[in-house]
Amino acid sequence: MGQPSKLIGSVKNRSLRPQKEQPPTQAEAENAVRTLIRWVGDDPDREGLRGTPKRVAKAYKEWFAGYDEDPSDYLQRTFEQVGGYDEMVLLRDIRFESHCEHHIAPIIGSVHIGYLPRNRVIGISKLARLVDTFARRLQVQEKMTAEIANCLNSGLKPHGVGVVVEAAHECMTTRGVHKTEVTMVTSRMLGAFRTQKQTRDEFLSALNLRSRGRIR
Repeated sequence: MGQPSKLIGSVKNRSLRPQKEQPPTQAEAENAVRTLIRWVGDDPDREGLRGTPKRVAKAYKEWFAGYDEDPSDYLQRTFEQVGGYDEMVLLRDIRFESHCEHHIAPIIGSVHIGYLPRNRVIGISKLARLVDTFARRLQVQEKMTAEIANCLNSGLKPHGVGVVVEAAHECMTTRGVHKTEVTMVTSRMLGAFRTQKQTRDEFLSALNLRSRGRIR
């Protein structure tokens, strides 16, 4: 792609882990799981559940690893020698798994990111890592959509950014109203994607969500 360059003035650190507060220990986390098992009416000491607290704590470390990551780190290396390319860059169908902050139920879906470069581009794998960092936190979809777009816009400083997120929320499909086959779509448009209808329409047309069976 060309020679990478370093961005000057990194995006403000967005790692959310409190710096002064000591996190609970592994033993405390496992005891919390044991309490929940007893609360729902089962015995954490029976054979099938004996190792569950440890497994759940390990799963939480993976599911919520985004609290220990700074998404701006992925925006530090960019490429300037791109042959004068100045058209839209679009990465579609970035799958993510997150958890809603209201019920800690899974949110599973896809993120679509487009941007209009200003003299430099970023490796596409970094866009996927950017999504993962924000997804691996307790989230609401609207906030996650804005966070991804704002971070990319601040770090890369393109002419514009467009982000669309479509996802199923298991807090709605497996409990409460029990409405299956429901997909939530959110978007965040910045710069040229917000002010120029032609750019926005090109982006949304390239996604073509409805004809691809994404939106019914």
